Order: sequence, then C-alpha cells, then structure tokens
Amino acid sequence: MNTGLLKKLTIKAYKDDTFNELIADGKFTSLLNPENYAFNYKVEYSEAQGIGTSATQPKFIRSLPQDLSLEFLFDHTGVMKGLKNPLGDGIIGEIEKFKRIVFDYNGEQHKPNYVMIGWGSLLFKGVLADMSIEFKLFAPDGTPLRAIAKTNFKGSVEDDLRVAKENNSSPDLTHIRTVQEGDSLPLMTFRIYGDSKYYLQVAKANNISNFRKLKTGQEIIFPPIEKVS
Repeated sequence: MNTGLLKKLTIKAYKDDTFNELIADGKFTSLLNPENYAFNYKVEYSEAQGIGTSATQPKFIRSLPQDLSLEFLFDHTGVMKGLKNPLGDGIIGEIEKFKRIVFDYNGEQHKPNYVMIGWGSLLFKGVLADMSIEFKLFAPDGTPLRAIAKTNFKGSVEDDLRVAKENNSSPDLTHIRTVQEGDSLPLMTFRIYGDSKYYLQVAKANNISNFRKLKTGQEIIFPPIEKVS
C-alpha cells in the first residue's frame, strides 16, 4: 500500500556477509533519491578447445553475482531545501562519511565493509566494486559545494541462501547436505550421485570413521567424484 510518505535511499554498513552486525555510525541516507539505477548480470563461459579442432559450444562455468550501479548527489549550494548554505568544509564531511561506509578498509575484517542498500522495492546486499567522485561547483575559496558519486556494487549472497537458490543436482558439483533423521550415508550418496557405491569416498572426504552412525544435523560435503563402472 502506498502511504504517500517520502522514503530516502539508505545504505547500511556491516562487518561481514551475514549482515547481522552493523558498524558504528554505519548508516548513510541519500540527499535525493536516484532518478534511476541499473542491475548488471554476467554469465561466465569457457571457450577453450583443443588445437586443430573446430569451434565448440561455450561451456557454462557460473553465473556471476549481479552488479548495481547508482549515482549519489552531494549538494551544499543552498538550493536544496532544508540545507544551510555552507561555510567551512562544504560537502567534504558528507563525502568522507559516505566513503567510510562504502569504501574504507575495515581493520577487523581486513576488507571493505559489506553494505545493504534499501529503497522501495530495492534491497541489495554486496560490496563496493568501484567509485568515482566528480566535483561540480565550488565556493570562491575553492571549497567544493556539489559533487556526484558514481558507484558500482558487486552483489553478495550468504552461503546458505546461495545453496538454497542454486539447488544444484549435478554430481560434478560440490554439495553440502544436512543429515536428517533416518538418513544414511549410502542413501544420501545415492541422492547426489545416483549410485550409493561412492559412500566410502564421501566418508573419506569428511573424515567419517563410522558411516553407520550419522548425527542428525551433521553437515556432510559431497565432492565431485570420478565415477567408475
């Protein structure tokens, strides 16, 4: 239901890709909502082929995380209602806060912050891929009063959500399954590979000494295997 209230685009910064722990002072609200934003999708293929062979069909490798392109306006010229005509550092303080949230290195995690971008139906989780800031207008002393930040964010999907979305069934891929009540290793192996005889290989890959006694809730990795007749 449309309430008629104006909601601003917000960015929240988190310490890791579980998006549970918000960093201190880790929220940024845009001055103006964007006129547009763009999602970019890429699929990676392998086109390798043997020497002297004819052209082959591209082989699918993976779908890459989606990218989000956004522009942000910073303005202290006095034309925006609710903003004072600035003295001092102009828009520098706001840009520095923006950079701390989306760009600066997180010393605890040894990487930039993870960000969650929300506005209307837009909910995007990811990290900054690249950013450029163009300064447009200046005070007589050279203090910048208006700038546009052009950003590209790379999507991030939590591992459990990624597994649920992909739901791959190919035996050529690595799978992680949780043991349910009544499961046995031969049965789970049959579900993945179509044959239960590979259960000893799975047991070895998981350092399972007694495959007859699996614990409910235990996670088991089913790696790609070389099938034998």
